[in-house]
Amino acid sequence: MLAADVAAVYRDLHAHPELAFQEKRTAAIVAERLRALGYATTPGVGRTGVVGVLHNGEGPTALLRADMDALPVQEQTGLAYASTCTGTDSDGDTVPVMHACGHDMHVACLLGAAAELAADRSSWQGTALLVFQPAEETAAGARAMVDDGLYDRFGRPDVVLGQHVAPIPAGLLGLRPGPAFAASDSLAVVLHGQGGHGSRPEAAVDPVLMAAATVMRLQGIVSREIAASSTAVVTVGALHAGTRGNIIADRAELQLNIRSFDPHVRMGILTALERIVRAEAAASGAPREPSIESTESFPAVINDAQACARTQEAFATGLGPGLVIDPGPGAGSEDVGVLATAADAPCVYWLLGGADPQLFTDAPSIEDVMRVVSGLPSNHSPHYAPVVEPTLTTGIAALVCAARAWLPVRP
Repeated sequence: MLAADVAAVYRDLHAHPELAFQEKRTAAIVAERLRALGYATTPGVGRTGVVGVLHNGEGPTALLRADMDALPVQEQTGLAYASTCTGTDSDGDTVPVMHACGHDMHVACLLGAAAELAADRSSWQGTALLVFQPAEETAAGARAMVDDGLYDRFGRPDVVLGQHVAPIPAGLLGLRPGPAFAASDSLAVVLHGQGGHGSRPEAAVDPVLMAAATVMRLQGIVSREIAASSTAVVTVGALHAGTRGNIIADRAELQLNIRSFDPHVRMGILTALERIVRAEAAASGAPREPSIESTESFPAVINDAQACARTQEAFATGLGPGLVIDPGPGAGSEDVGVLATAADAPCVYWLLGGADPQLFTDAPSIEDVMRVVSGLPSNHSPHYAPVVEPTLTTGIAALVCAARAWLPVRP
């Protein structure tokens, strides 16, 4: 598969994004190209996922993963191949759809890597297990594929490899051992009051006041219950209550998100959150207990130290020295860890630079680079647009180098 062909695939995918578990067009393109390359190809794994397997003699199995879904975002990049697509969200509403997180780049890079591995079978042996995953954005896709018998049907890998495009300089990779991406827990909380007239608050139980007190108290979890040496975030991203200024509502809804790296910190936050929500409801005289529902949950992505060292050595040999930086742990979240945990295999997941290198000409140090990065449109922004090159070329080469680090050279 020529570089120009992969770039054309990328632009086509970018122009035709699809929401979680709706990636039918994307999956069809992936399946068609994998079959043409000689991979044993199975679509419909975990609903809309695609698995490609290339057996090349005895040896270990390396899993290479790319996610496929897009986001309900109105694209504002101004690109000639910008998305004008719409989709239907989980509430049945029509929404704009954009590849605002770069999953189109992930798919294109893995297709390019698939072509290189298939074309050069004399240099490696073992099994390349390619997983094109749906629904990463809803934290459901990796679990859906595992529950659909991913490893029972296609074998367990010896390593799980993957990458995520980010606004660091194109041509660079970001890799660190240990915590790489945070665990994420999203929750929906419903606080119950007693509705009434705004002129008679004494005859009602005001859920807006209850919600406000709850939001304020929740902000004390990280600052007062989590050690300063630990990293955690508690965000109340939405509060919905009431319809008019003179009507006291009978309920308020909160939507929250928690980010953490340490499982003990995570459990401490969840325990404190439930304690606070229930205590504030009781203090307000709520007529019934609040409800607390988990809506999404991502495990933390922990890069295995030995596997990282092995992969980083392959990057230095195959791509050249000085192209891998340590980006530090990120508070973003990813469900690729589900694939590694379910396989009981080490995970190596790195950042793929996608920002125009010309923007970093006056950034000689890693601190300067990260300062420039902080001012660029990032993933999930309507303005997010990775440069096609050298992002694609680097992403393909990184996947191939990483795979060959685990698939031995033929004797």
